[in-house]
Amino acid sequence: MAVPTSDPDYPPPTGTTLDVEAEEEGLRLDHFLVRKMPSFSRARLQRWIKAGLVQVNQEERQPHYHMRKGDRVAVSPPEVQRWHLAPEPIPLKILYEDEDLLALNKPPGLTVHPGAGQSSGTLVNALLHHCPDLGGIGDVQRPGLVHRLDKDTSGVMVVAKTDRAHQALIKQFKNRRVDKRYLALVWGRFSENQGEIEEEIGRHPTQRHKMAVTSRRGRPAATSWRRLQEYPGPFSWLELKLHTGRTHQIRVHLSSLGHPVVGDKIYGAGDRRLLVLPPELTELRPLVRRQALHAWKLHLKHPCRDLELDLEAPLPEDLQKILDFLEQQRL
Repeated sequence: MAVPTSDPDYPPPTGTTLDVEAEEEGLRLDHFLVRKMPSFSRARLQRWIKAGLVQVNQEERQPHYHMRKGDRVAVSPPEVQRWHLAPEPIPLKILYEDEDLLALNKPPGLTVHPGAGQSSGTLVNALLHHCPDLGGIGDVQRPGLVHRLDKDTSGVMVVAKTDRAHQALIKQFKNRRVDKRYLALVWGRFSENQGEIEEEIGRHPTQRHKMAVTSRRGRPAATSWRRLQEYPGPFSWLELKLHTGRTHQIRVHLSSLGHPVVGDKIYGAGDRRLLVLPPELTELRPLVRRQALHAWKLHLKHPCRDLELDLEAPLPEDLQKILDFLEQQRL
């Protein structure tokens, strides 16, 4: 029995054969395979067993079958859909890398994964060139990805290089065990130094490409903010912490407060607000070419090692130029 060709599983080498040693006697079949093939999650190996792709002594068994010394386990690769994305030599700014994952500083303007009308020039194309074996990790069109950033948001991202790391990282993000910090330049000034925004976010009722604060089919979302500096404009430079991971969460939450991210064309009027700046700030206009939002830090547990990772992406050149200009106006 073959699994459907849409299954994104990436198989082990054809004809993998495993012998059961004395110390492995009594293990469940699925646990035995996890021990022998740690790059693959137990859920995936169970699917292979139930699909008849795993045989013990030439017989199909269930995941709960208990191994006996001398058993011979044969694992046959499933029929899989190969990715149709071309690897491209797009430079990557690597912050950390080992055999299980990599962390990178995504530049602004780089789309994370292919979508309608774009099958090349994305981060995924670059990752497939950098990691040729990445194609079978997770979604066939989004190999290795466990989270994403908007095209015009820069900053730190982590990518799984093995199935085991992929499953563990997804679980960390889902259970909100990843500390995510952002930096943003926003319009206006705040009466307090810090605060928290707790507003449900859902699809905009009429503009389907947008998200909105809404209680109708909205999902809970929480964002903490802390003011780092104020600038003429008026502008505020903020550090933000995401407690949830809704689409466009920071941008939607800040816009709902009346403090949209500078340069945000969807939630902050984009360039139009820059046209009414006072004369002494007109030189700021050509410097703002995208939303002034940067994924600054990620803190997470290594998915396969007893290691805590503190990942930080330096501020990109375009945002640094904006801050340097505003700092001169502040003094």
